[in-house]
Amino acid sequence: MDAHAASPVLVFALALVAGAAGQVLARHVGLPAIVPLLALGVALGPDAAGWVEPRALGAGLFALVELGVGVVLFEGGLGLQLRRLRREGRAIRRLVTLGAAITAIGGALAARAFLDWSWSLAALFGTLVIVTGPTVIGPLLRNVAVRPRLATVLEAEGVLIDPIGAIVASVALQVMLGAHDDPTGGLGALAARLGFGALAGLAGGAAIAGLLRSPGLVPEGLENLVALGGALALMAGCDALLSQSGVMAVTVAGVVVGNLGSRVGAELREFQGVLTLGLIGLLFVLLAADVRLADVAALGVPGLLVVATLAFVVRPLGIAVCTRGTELDARERAFLAWIAPRGIVAAGVASLFAAALEQAGIAGGRELRALVFLVVASTVLVQGASAWLVAGALGVRLPGRSAIAVLGANELALALCEALRDGGRRLVVLDANPQHCRAAEALGFTVVFGNALEPRTLARARLEQASLALGVTPNDEANSLFAREAREEFGVPSTGVAVGPTTSVSAAMLERQGSGILFDRAKDVERWSVRLRHGAARRERRRFARAPQAPPPDAGSSDDAWLVLAVSRGGSTEPMRADLAPREGDLAQVLVHAPEAAQAEAALRARGWQPAPTAADTEG
Repeated sequence: MDAHAASPVLVFALALVAGAAGQVLARHVGLPAIVPLLALGVALGPDAAGWVEPRALGAGLFALVELGVGVVLFEGGLGLQLRRLRREGRAIRRLVTLGAAITAIGGALAARAFLDWSWSLAALFGTLVIVTGPTVIGPLLRNVAVRPRLATVLEAEGVLIDPIGAIVASVALQVMLGAHDDPTGGLGALAARLGFGALAGLAGGAAIAGLLRSPGLVPEGLENLVALGGALALMAGCDALLSQSGVMAVTVAGVVVGNLGSRVGAELREFQGVLTLGLIGLLFVLLAADVRLADVAALGVPGLLVVATLAFVVRPLGIAVCTRGTELDARERAFLAWIAPRGIVAAGVASLFAAALEQAGIAGGRELRALVFLVVASTVLVQGASAWLVAGALGVRLPGRSAIAVLGANELALALCEALRDGGRRLVVLDANPQHCRAAEALGFTVVFGNALEPRTLARARLEQASLALGVTPNDEANSLFAREAREEFGVPSTGVAVGPTTSVSAAMLERQGSGILFDRAKDVERWSVRLRHGAARRERRRFARAPQAPPPDAGSSDDAWLVLAVSRGGSTEPMRADLAPREGDLAQVLVHAPEAAQAEAALRARGWQPAPTAADTEG
């Protein structure tokens, strides 16, 4: 298709559809989305089918790239929780500063040595490959569950190093184009952009968070639009005042908004996540279509040697230096040394720079873009495909089905989650109520916001990694449907459902779908949540002794005065189920309704549950 004859609307629509198709395919086959997206971009581009001709968009292509990068960085910042970063702060700080310098220098030396590029072009390449990127790290970590601190370091590096890398590369481009006559001027420009962007991001993020907290200013339902518009306006405004400072500003703003919290924090992350997925698909298809295969092939073996040097020499050296003296052990450091895939920021900025060099009449822009795309494709394909095996070989991968998925973040559900976490279980909580989600996040749980009966929400919860799925909402039917979906669609081997005393969900129905009734018997979830909310219920530890032969006649009269949450047996903690027969020595966490404490005590003792007040008793 002739670039001049191609319809910009048709090109945009085809790229958007191809991007969606690539995301769908990636989910089905378990590969990083960039792999099918790059393949589709090449297949539909001028080198093959010729249906997607990015140059038909004119300057709109580069405007899309800039806006897309802004949305990706804002969304990445939203997901960074500062409380998770503090423990690994030393490693993260080093990676985004010293590690960035090592990568830039190593990449430049490799391009100079193997491709005989000029020092200026080689230096520009080195700055472009500083970044890793949340667009590839996030999906990789969803496919490969690794130790929490490893995931924290990789996520933080991917988000924070993107704006730093983009600004460093921008300054390097200005030096190459003659905007700065000496390196000192370039260093001053770098410091100015980083500092100005960070300060503007702090102020802009605080302003956006303040708006989202004010229902009188922002009507319900418009919060996501305000946040997105504010973030992009902040980026564009900062760029207008000081070029390329906007990427730092929008990233910092995302971190501020994500950590200050608002009445729509979970919905905002959900909205931004969907928008980011769409933009990533669209942009990767367009950018891949804009790269000529002949340019990539012309790099030959020297180009592959540059990629190999980055992966096997530069990255391990950077990790060795940056993680020295941290709490990360040798196996975790080895995994970090292997994982450094590049994403949309590297590809997008490379395309922008290639156009700038071409416009300035400086040779090397096409080769630069081709080499960056070779790095992106190679690192994503090789490291993304091998991450599961490498994590397993190093012993840093979490066990296959180790998580417990809990539908509901009401007070009773969170009490159950805390009891299970005390027993060392890993949990993910799903809820469509923003206030409930914030409460769960405040307790440190992994939270997925959204309708848990929608496939998209279930997919984000990674139920294929769950060994147990529990429905703990006041809606018995929703609990049952969630358990059935978890078992039938994701193969979760065990499910449990909370039901009320007057439930419409029969025991026979639950038995047919393989679900057990949670707690010691049917309980009113809403009633117990209200009790916990008002401080009228307390949690106790109990040990099961040999039950009496015949419980007192009135032992069942106070069934609603107590509730068994979870039972620990043989080193494993499981939620209490109505069909679970306690054994001597079992330890349980029990809720007691304070106004009926005496009746609860009598009923519990009658059933064999004795107090276990001391730590020695608990551990025994």
